[in-house]
Amino acid sequence: MTDSERERYSRQTLFAPIGEAGQARLLRSRVAIVGMGALGTVLANHMVRAGVGFVRLIDRDFVEMSNLQRQMLYDEADAAASSPKAEAAAARLKAANAGVQIEPVVADLNAGNSEQLLSGVDLILDGSDNFAVRFLVNDVSVKLGIPWIYGGAVSSRGVSLTVVPGETPCLRCIFDQPPAQGTTETCDTAGVIGPIIHTVASHQAAEALKLLVGDRDRLNRKMQHWDLWYNQHAAVDVSKARKPDCPCCGRRQFDYLTAMADGDTIQSLCGRNSVQIQPVQPSRLALDEWAERWRSLGRIERNPFLLKLHLGSGQTLVLFPDGRMIVQGTDDPVTAKSLYSRYVGM
Repeated sequence: MTDSERERYSRQTLFAPIGEAGQARLLRSRVAIVGMGALGTVLANHMVRAGVGFVRLIDRDFVEMSNLQRQMLYDEADAAASSPKAEAAAARLKAANAGVQIEPVVADLNAGNSEQLLSGVDLILDGSDNFAVRFLVNDVSVKLGIPWIYGGAVSSRGVSLTVVPGETPCLRCIFDQPPAQGTTETCDTAGVIGPIIHTVASHQAAEALKLLVGDRDRLNRKMQHWDLWYNQHAAVDVSKARKPDCPCCGRRQFDYLTAMADGDTIQSLCGRNSVQIQPVQPSRLALDEWAERWRSLGRIERNPFLLKLHLGSGQTLVLFPDGRMIVQGTDDPVTAKSLYSRYVGM
């Protein structure tokens, strides 16, 4: 380590389980964070400030005012500008630690790009907000042999689980399949308080540091549950839950990774009255040109990363350079696809 690094990380290296050798490993480590919402912002803050050498930030969304209560890297200017979360987070984090390589990726993690975006790292951290993505991450983790740390929070409750392929149960050992859409609470339907975010993400970050410095004997092998409002904590021993016939880690059947759609991927964003449309073949759209095409159709907002068209019917079309669109103001996939076809073409 350089003298500057020794000074910056001096309090962390005084912690005996890390020390200078562990800090040197952190500086060489590479981490991908899936989702830069509430959990992701806390995770990224911990990883960058701890000196993890490379951090990839993956998020499809942009900052809105309702995010600011719990998504700690953003401010009102980000919401006013509809800044992509990955880009806004990267800007804050680079100001906190210029020595870390931070790679923002404004993209929807899906079966077509997940191996590319999650490869070349030592650890995957879950900051996502839906089970479909988590089961996809689990497939990539097991296939590539990369550990990942699951985390989730809603209301005042949270959960975390560390998955080490070949050693621990994977997510499909514990949950055979994701819960049906609409059967679980979300932050947009049940609300969420900020402290549970920090509780879950800080536990994930501590497990991440153990993995990255090589102290696997200290990993928490239990699934952790918290309810901060009702003063509850439980740790469920899942160390023996690994199934030899698990479709993923047992039979190496990567259902979520190989589930390439024949047509465009259309996904209702639960609790947000929005639908995302992801074309099978990504494009490279010139947003300035599209702004001119749309100018007579409604109010336009534009930043370097996305284009918004506010329609008189109450819907807002949010177009990204790769052709992906979020249609706000409807939760009906048919309506959303019709609007996409009408204003972009399919």
